[in-house]
Amino acid sequence: MKRTISVKGIFSGKRGMVVLAAILFLTTGTAWAVLRGPSRQTSYRVEAAARGDLSATVTSSGTINPVVTVTVGTPVSGIIKELSADYNSPVKKGQVIAQIDPASYRAQVEQSRGSYLNAQANLEKAKVTLADAERTLRRYQTLVKDGSVSVSDYDTYATAAASARAAVTAAQGSVNQAKGAFDQARTNLDYTTITSPVDGIVISRVVEVGQTVTANMSTPTLFTIAQDLTKMQISATVDESDIGKVHEGGGATFTVDAYPETHFSGVVTQVRNAATTVSNVVTYSVIVAVDNPELKLKPGMTANVTFVAAARQNVLKVPTSALRFRPKGPDGRSIEAGRLEPGQKRIYVLKDGKPEPVVITVGIGNDKETEITSGQLAEGDAIVLEATSNGQAQGVRNPMSMGGPGMRPPR
Repeated sequence: MKRTISVKGIFSGKRGMVVLAAILFLTTGTAWAVLRGPSRQTSYRVEAAARGDLSATVTSSGTINPVVTVTVGTPVSGIIKELSADYNSPVKKGQVIAQIDPASYRAQVEQSRGSYLNAQANLEKAKVTLADAERTLRRYQTLVKDGSVSVSDYDTYATAAASARAAVTAAQGSVNQAKGAFDQARTNLDYTTITSPVDGIVISRVVEVGQTVTANMSTPTLFTIAQDLTKMQISATVDESDIGKVHEGGGATFTVDAYPETHFSGVVTQVRNAATTVSNVVTYSVIVAVDNPELKLKPGMTANVTFVAAARQNVLKVPTSALRFRPKGPDGRSIEAGRLEPGQKRIYVLKDGKPEPVVITVGIGNDKETEITSGQLAEGDAIVLEATSNGQAQGVRNPMSMGGPGMRPPR
């Protein structure tokens, strides 16, 4: 005989109400546990305070260039007839490195020489004329005294002598002018032969054989010669907020992309006073002298420079990030631990699983570490860097947050 149990019958009456309440409680408790998820515990990443050497640094970037770079050009126009130097060619002072076609300039020299010789001949002719006029004038001076000639005749010859002297002066001016043109033509001819002004190495050549160079308002550049590639310099830009930390004679280290694992060193030789403003950012140029005996560093390379502003040995130091840590309360806001005197900072030390504030005074520092000059801090203290969740802890976890299990759903 089959029996049919009605659901309505189960939940009817006083006993049914108790069963329904139990089911609802279990369902609600399970849903709450699922939504709540695992309990989150506060952990802290810490690092021990330690003693060691520390340096305050300023970072910047700049361009590597030779100490002395000479651009070689020409003040005359013409066609490049010959090139005697190329990229990376070592050259000596006075060595011929290029030749401009000199044909037209030789013709100008010959033409100006002819004008000069003609002017000299005219000067000699004027001198002869002057000498004759002066002899005639002296003879008439004697005759006019004894009355043999009239005074008017004498005046005529005096005027002729004065005119002859003026002609000599004019002829002398023409000679000087012609000589200047002759010298200029010879100089221009000399300019067609281009020589190196210094001992060095060619780092740039911008012309080819057959190319026409034109010298108008400015001298065209043909070559760039570095006088000595074993002595280089970096022209770096430093922000106005850091320029006070950089001093002449101070040390600097740098890297270049070509040798990322190699650290080169240099010395600050000049901190220039001229400011450069770009987009309201003020910077100053700092020159760093660099030895380059192996010629690894090449002109135009970008250097990532670190200036050593100050250095300390065997000092107590903590990570710089610890100065920025602040514990948070239940509402998620940072907990304030009281006012500080000017020059003081506050860091937190992990004690009994909890961050405790410690007031300190700092000295020099950089992006990674900061010197501690005073305060209730000892070597080996666990300095709190940041708070993490229980699934992200990377350091010492707060033992006070490792208590009993989370709430379980009721049975």
